[in-house]
Amino acid sequence: MIYIGLTGWGDHDLLYEDITNKSDKLFHYAAHFPIVELDATYYSLQPERNIRKWINETPDNFKFIVKIHQALTGHNDISKFAPSKEVLISQFRQMVEPLFKAGKLGCVLIQFPPWYECSTININYIIYLKQHLRPLPLCIEFRHDSWFTDEMKEHTLNFLYDQGLIHSVCDEPQAGHGSIPFVNRVTHDVALMRLHGRNVAGWTKKDLTDDEWRDVRYLYDYNDKELKSIAQSLQILDYKAKDVYCLFNNNSGGHAAKCAKRMCELLNIEYTGLNHKQLKLF
Repeated sequence: MIYIGLTGWGDHDLLYEDITNKSDKLFHYAAHFPIVELDATYYSLQPERNIRKWINETPDNFKFIVKIHQALTGHNDISKFAPSKEVLISQFRQMVEPLFKAGKLGCVLIQFPPWYECSTININYIIYLKQHLRPLPLCIEFRHDSWFTDEMKEHTLNFLYDQGLIHSVCDEPQAGHGSIPFVNRVTHDVALMRLHGRNVAGWTKKDLTDDEWRDVRYLYDYNDKELKSIAQSLQILDYKAKDVYCLFNNNSGGHAAKCAKRMCELLNIEYTGLNHKQLKLF
């Protein structure tokens, strides 16, 4: 089964033009898509009341792709958030536990930074995270191309398979060491594809703030030819995996929701069991 969604539910005028209560965005989002990426967890550990609220606002078969905290991937210093790495991992596990028990955790997304090269120490750290986060389903996303050179690609995929880790299939600008090629392979009974766009100039732009980074880096509108090609790749994954999660990365142009809707059309997908859609009075 292929599940299409977006990397967040906050900024989609296409989806929310009819709603008046902005606090209902997740409920309304879950009337359109069966899966979403939860990236608030990347910036800070969320209180249990938030997690419970999100569980209650979504249908029983809805899934969250939960992004792991930034200090656990080397994007920031552990000391800013917890007294030790072990404590932060424990706190993250505790935060995710309600989603896992409710059957709403698609996977934990561990997205490493562009400087995270293929090395023994980095491989061992992935194993360390797996050991401390089991039995949570984990997905690994690399950004440094050293993991997928001609010499290393099969070793990387075999490592993920042997460790029971999900490989994040990424469509992204091809811009040297800070990006990886499109490797449409399965290493688990779950597959994840994340669509970051193909804006090479935005991807490599320097000296951006966090807000500008999201606005500029992912600003890309897939055309129909590109979406049809991606649809074929999703069908290949669907043949090999039990569940396939596909996420369009949000951008300042508002393209993600439109592209996701079009992908559902191309794959002839109509989801059932979603939240009811709000109706206009007139």
